[in-house]
Amino acid sequence: MARNKIKRPWLDYLVYLVVRGLVFTVQSLSIRQSYALARGIAWIMYTVDKRHRVVGLENLRMAYGDAMTEAERDEVVRGVYRHFCMMLMEIFHTPKRINLENYRQYARLTGHGPVLDRMISGEPMILLTGHYGNWEIAGYLFGLFGFPTWSVARTLDNPYLERYLRTFRESTGQKMIPKAGGYDQIVDVLQTSRTLSMLADQDAGQRGMFVDFFGRPASTHKAIALLAIEHQAPVVVGVARRIGPGFRYELRCAQIIEPGEFTGGSDDARLLTQRYTSALEELIRQDPTQYLWLHRRWKHQPAPRKKGARPEAARTEAAAG
Repeated sequence: MARNKIKRPWLDYLVYLVVRGLVFTVQSLSIRQSYALARGIAWIMYTVDKRHRVVGLENLRMAYGDAMTEAERDEVVRGVYRHFCMMLMEIFHTPKRINLENYRQYARLTGHGPVLDRMISGEPMILLTGHYGNWEIAGYLFGLFGFPTWSVARTLDNPYLERYLRTFRESTGQKMIPKAGGYDQIVDVLQTSRTLSMLADQDAGQRGMFVDFFGRPASTHKAIALLAIEHQAPVVVGVARRIGPGFRYELRCAQIIEPGEFTGGSDDARLLTQRYTSALEELIRQDPTQYLWLHRRWKHQPAPRKKGARPEAARTEAAAG
């Protein structure tokens, strides 16, 4: 039996104070100084965080095979730690740096015309990205432009940090929906023709829908495709990719998938899920160091078919389970 996590409010509050102190310190630095601090923290994390380092190396081995040498995989993992530590510094600086007058110094928009047209016309839409680039700045900027999204995210275990992060995320109008227990809110957003934003690269467990990701089956949440089809909401795949030098990103709308493109068959949800997963893969390949290889994307694999079972019986058993 799993043990419940022991709640220690005083410890949660202490961690919150430490984070607030770190944010204050970083905001007092220049962005160049913050990047130097990030590189130092990244080196420490790479050195001591063996568990995630090994996960990252194994993920890259599964994704690229012999196309990437062991030394190249190691360099990518080092780059992942650097990128996400730099991203954290940028998040700390964002509220005090980026506004409507100067946002072009930090972000370049690519392919967003059709997306903004749909937002203006008030049509339901699902924006999808992955743990790639700087997904936090994308939601911040859409709100800054006057097109706030409703974003689905996991609630942090620390309530003080959760409120603090929510303050940042909602400072320009973005609204958050808890990943656990937020289904009714998600449906309401689409029924009222608003824009939903989600991360689409998380392992969905043994009962998820398995689609191809870097040539390997990856368990993926089927709810995204089902919601898009039911509410006829286009699925927009995009990223905020670091292009540098320094604090500069490209917000790219890479692909728009229209539910009307499908035939209404029983396999539509799988086809749509594969489309957006493949689109994310193509974006990740442009710069693997900006993807969070440290999480176990292939944690679950399809259950092996029982020996001697007919294909029909195996499918019936899987659906019932």
